[in-house]
Amino acid sequence: MKRVINYAIDSASDGLRVEQFLKRRGYSCQNLTEIKRMPESILVNGIHYYMRQQLASGDILSVRICETGCSKKVPPVSLPLDIVYEDEDLIVINKPAGMPIHPSLNHYTNSLANGLAWYYQEQEKPFIFRCCNRLDRDTSGLTVVAKHLVSASILSNMVRRHQLHREYLAIVRGQVTPQCGTIDAPLSRKPGTIIERIVDLEHGETAITHYRVLGEKNGYSLVSLRLETGRTHQIRIHMKYLGFPLIGDYLYNPDMEKIQRQALHSHRLAFTHPITGEEMTFHARLPKDMLAVFRTS
Repeated sequence: MKRVINYAIDSASDGLRVEQFLKRRGYSCQNLTEIKRMPESILVNGIHYYMRQQLASGDILSVRICETGCSKKVPPVSLPLDIVYEDEDLIVINKPAGMPIHPSLNHYTNSLANGLAWYYQEQEKPFIFRCCNRLDRDTSGLTVVAKHLVSASILSNMVRRHQLHREYLAIVRGQVTPQCGTIDAPLSRKPGTIIERIVDLEHGETAITHYRVLGEKNGYSLVSLRLETGRTHQIRIHMKYLGFPLIGDYLYNPDMEKIQRQALHSHRLAFTHPITGEEMTFHARLPKDMLAVFRTS
């Protein structure tokens, strides 16, 4: 992946070393180390600079990223991709239910990574898969994938600092009460399993979910959920803890009458663009299988 990022140096950055300026823009130490290894990766006014050289007001700093490697063990496979947004730094995809994010033993050729590997191969571009907000295989909706090492590092930091805002839609059976609130219940791994999680008030990691009911029909409730933390299976466990588990959830509530997967959809994604600083917001409509639950019989 090749990307040139240009920065106009203003008076506030006058006198800073290149490395100092880039760190303030969110570049990690590892980013700087990798960029230094790339040929003529730092230019100031078209002249090659080193990381310790100083910048002056009015300079144009150009960072030239050149990644030639590809993700190993990700075979390219032609798969349909619902691309919501794409630019030189990231790509936002509306992932269908049933598609895992990464290849695994039983899903080696049907993951999002496989589809993107094919997408890049068709453009004759190298591909390194860097998904920043991972979704469970059977959760549908929005996910963001970074296109190069810098956007990946900055987006990952946003996730850790809870600056990538996620809203999910879920369906549960019955009438949720109270109709809005916050679930603050720490989570830990269930003893004896590497997959399942439980509420663990004594030893669990902090997990906070905000929810509100959007509507009720046919004996089901549609719930909006915002994550303050991003623990594994957080929404699924928290709604079960509240007494209203998601329908179709084979692990925590195998209620498969209306849907064959957990009724959970990543509906809204909002974050500051890692390179431009622009505020970005994306939406993905409720998929057909979840909409079908509310159809009048």
